Amino acid sequence: MKILLATTYDYPHLGGLSTHMTTLKTGLEKLGHTVETLSFTDVAKWRRDWIARAPSFLLNKASLGAGYVWTLNRRQGFLEDMLKDEKYQSFDLVNGQDVFATRASINVGLPTVTTTHGYLTYEGISKGSVGEDSKHKQRLLDVEFSMYKKTRAVITVDTRIKEYIKRETGVEATMIKNFINVEDFKPEVERRAEFRDKYKFSQDELIFFIPRRLTKKNGVIYPILSFPPVLEKYPNARLVFAGTGEMMDTMKAKAKELGIADRVTMLGAVDHKDMIQYYALSDVALVPSIYSSGVEEATSISALEAMGSGIPLIACAVGGLKEIVDHEKDGLLVEEQNVEDLTNAMIHLLDEPEFGQRLAKAAREKIVAEYSHFAAAEKYEAIYKQALKK
Repeated sequence: MKILLATTYDYPHLGGLSTHMTTLKTGLEKLGHTVETLSFTDVAKWRRDWIARAPSFLLNKASLGAGYVWTLNRRQGFLEDMLKDEKYQSFDLVNGQDVFATRASINVGLPTVTTTHGYLTYEGISKGSVGEDSKHKQRLLDVEFSMYKKTRAVITVDTRIKEYIKRETGVEATMIKNFINVEDFKPEVERRAEFRDKYKFSQDELIFFIPRRLTKKNGVIYPILSFPPVLEKYPNARLVFAGTGEMMDTMKAKAKELGIADRVTMLGAVDHKDMIQYYALSDVALVPSIYSSGVEEATSISALEAMGSGIPLIACAVGGLKEIVDHEKDGLLVEEQNVEDLTNAMIHLLDEPEFGQRLAKAAREKIVAEYSHFAAAEKYEAIYKQALKK
């Protein structure tokens, strides 16, 4: 098959959706398919900046959500224009990675399957881009629900999203949990000293790695709030954040207020190919996601990569994280937004490194058995074939 993975967001970019597309592409190509991508990044830069982005900022100032709707509609329009090209008309199927990419594909008459990675409307509310009681919220929901009904098949990355779509639209989706490239993300902890030298971290530090976009729903403030008691017992501990987002200034200010700024490292954006090295140089990974404005973590790719990389994971017991982590068997789960609970878990793994090693070993075994990109690609292939019969 000739398969097109399409999104109205940037690709490649730092984040789970981009990682999903890259990993799925690799898996499908291993099965012998031709796979290409189409994204907002393929649009001319001046059109992205001056038509989609600039007016969005001004419109959102006038009415919270107006700009958010504007930019998504413009992005869809750009994709729609490109999909009319003869090059893309030759594809057997388009797998839209968001509902606006789906709408673009359906509008030009291409067979379309939709992968739903989250709750588009409620994620907009959570990050402050859409008003909770606004007409813009309803417009976004209308697009979501209509596309779930019109696409040939809906795939979700966790059971909650599947249940949400069924409840709101009556559409029966197929759940395929997120997955990782198990060949790329494998234990490299024996190279810890090498990578610490490379990235200028001390060999005696105890590093907690937080590979998260710095946005509210990812709970990135909580490692900082939880850290002072950890430092009291382990003064050589350090928090290392990999990601960017609107929470960065708030996090820096809180770390300064708590007097721990010198023990917190903000790496900013890290290329995905370098992430395995950061996992390897770290002692523990944290995925502190929270429930925010109706949005909760799906099957976190960051958590899967951590579990595949040979270091123990602490995650909050929300959303898909509860599905992938078996508490005290292959990771630790803590109550979301519970500072004391997170502190205790962090200290526990530093107190008992052998316990952490057992968790990491079991986690790796689970990832290889259940979250391989090879197995996931076969599941997607089956759905594509069935969709083409409709």
